[in-house]
Amino acid sequence: MESTLHHTPHSPILVSVVIPMYQAETTIERTLQSLVYQTHRPLEVIIVNDGSTDGSVTCVTAFIQSQNDPAITFYTLHQNNQGASSARNRGLERASGDYIALLDADDEWLPIKLESQLAVFQKYPYIDFLGTTRNGERFHSWFFKKFGPLTSISARLLLYKTFFATPTVLFKRHVLQSVGYFNEQQTHSEDANYWIRVCKDHQCFLLNQSLVITGGGKPHIGYSGLSANIRAMAKGELQNMKLGYQLGVVGWWEYMFLLIYCRIKYFRRLWKYKSR
Repeated sequence: MESTLHHTPHSPILVSVVIPMYQAETTIERTLQSLVYQTHRPLEVIIVNDGSTDGSVTCVTAFIQSQNDPAITFYTLHQNNQGASSARNRGLERASGDYIALLDADDEWLPIKLESQLAVFQKYPYIDFLGTTRNGERFHSWFFKKFGPLTSISARLLLYKTFFATPTVLFKRHVLQSVGYFNEQQTHSEDANYWIRVCKDHQCFLLNQSLVITGGGKPHIGYSGLSANIRAMAKGELQNMKLGYQLGVVGWWEYMFLLIYCRIKYFRRLWKYKSR
């Protein structure tokens, strides 16, 4: 079932925003408000209700109907609860913009988020995929990798650390057409799975500017959402290491090293979580 609530003129650079939503009645209004406040508003917002049983849908409907000067087309899609990847894929199938952005139902964009990223795309047309930082984060270096205002991110680097958070990314439509959709069989670290597949054959960059608030600003691992399950996150990361090897991103010996590295990260996260 699908409902379209309104449509009005949009900016010439067309951006589709896909939001999977599950049990988000306390956060979804702030998420949607952050889109309305964008200095470059998106063409459309596709909200995929993933079988919510709380008041999420009522909140979405009330929010959209309350907009006095709407400038965005809002679509609400409904499905039985199948997980975030399935919901994102349903939204991606519906998206019609030249650029596609992902956002979660408990996160917020700062007002210049889209404008800042689109400016980078216009200045550097060879870039296909662009993420930002979040929650005040800024990278200066990571081991031997130096970070500037705009830094290239490879698939190999992503096997060591996921520098892209889902609500920060914006990418060109041809990326979706060539890479396809999220792996619905993988329930944790499925976003990193997608980034690895994208970065293998596309120009991916990190805009070293914090333009998104995720999880209310809480730490990224171990507090809320799927990442609260540290063991499952580690399992998902191991799947991603295998993917990197299968795609030829790393060779056998580096793959073996990554398996050890992943287990060290897991025990470190577990120690930090239990010592809070």
